Amino acid sequence: MSHVSSHSPHGHSSHGQSPLRTVQVLGGGSAGSCAHVRSLTSGLVARGVRVTVCAPATADHTYDFTGVGADHVPVPRRNDPASVAALRTVCADADLVHAHGLHAALRAALALSGRRVPLVVTWHTRPYAEGARAHLLRVLERRVAKAASVVLGSSSDLVDRARSRGARDARLAAVALPARRRAVATGEETDRLRPKARAELGTTDRPLLMAVGSLDRHRGYDTLLDATRAWRRLDPVPLLVIAGEGPLRGALQRRIEDEELPVRLIGRRDDIGELLAAADLALLPGCPESRSVLAQEALYARVPLIAAATGGIPELVGDAADLVPHGDPEALAEAVTALLADPERCERLKDRGTRQAATWPTEDETVAQVLSVYDELTTPLPLP
Repeated sequence: MSHVSSHSPHGHSSHGQSPLRTVQVLGGGSAGSCAHVRSLTSGLVARGVRVTVCAPATADHTYDFTGVGADHVPVPRRNDPASVAALRTVCADADLVHAHGLHAALRAALALSGRRVPLVVTWHTRPYAEGARAHLLRVLERRVAKAASVVLGSSSDLVDRARSRGARDARLAAVALPARRRAVATGEETDRLRPKARAELGTTDRPLLMAVGSLDRHRGYDTLLDATRAWRRLDPVPLLVIAGEGPLRGALQRRIEDEELPVRLIGRRDDIGELLAAADLALLPGCPESRSVLAQEALYARVPLIAAATGGIPELVGDAADLVPHGDPEALAEAVTALLADPERCERLKDRGTRQAATWPTEDETVAQVLSVYDELTTPLPLP
């Protein structure tokens, strides 16, 4: 009998079977993976599955897993014996464990060592490492890929990577952008909010370019700042606004001031949807996540997107964005200049974006796929 299909909406089986007990394990977690786990948890709980989320306390504070019906157990983002032991205790009565990201998956694999509990792993991002760390990364990826019953990759290149690392079962994951992350500012609301947002950012009479993401070295911000030098000669000079926080904040701010670049760092914001809807262009100079949240939000909000052709981005956006080579400031600058001068192409990209977004999985489809995997791994085989 299926664990999943026999559940009532209240989590008790209509045939007297106890509800499926799952543990979702998050590391530090990117915005995309945390939002995915919240959305997934909400859908699983609604379908009668018991969910415990193991994540740092800060992640629950931001994403409110308990608010959508999960139990939350704070587990620090460390691989030390105490963290692994805490996870082992939580997983003691689980029917299945689902880890998101490489480090969370390694902790889960250690915690489940010696137990016959299925482990599902979702890879959301393509990690980078150089030198000796690159070798260590491959060792960790192999360990995780082989420990997992199923690896779900959020893009085709991640599925291929999991297979190359020895995964016995790797599949493309349906990962939806949660509805609450889509730009809600549409139609009349955009017309009302746009002037306010543009006035606040100081772009009432100049183009507004928007980039969003943590200020770290894998996001291509140096390339982006190099590109801004080229469009200083435009009249009026576009303003680039970057929303996000991170370790590069100080270095980026010094460059902006020393080189007098037309760029503003505005820190972490809760109104990205409104700001994005007010922008003329969205820029994605680099992204470790295969399903960039910014790329999806831009297409939903009908904001033309220029992105570096890296990782899962070309697969995600199709022909609905201008793609440029990764790490090439001249190509990025040229794409921005050309698009600002071509309103007709901007309109075509907006229409393509709407069509492309319609092909992405919904939250229901995401939950359905995960449930079918859980069902497959937890349903007892019939006796011969």
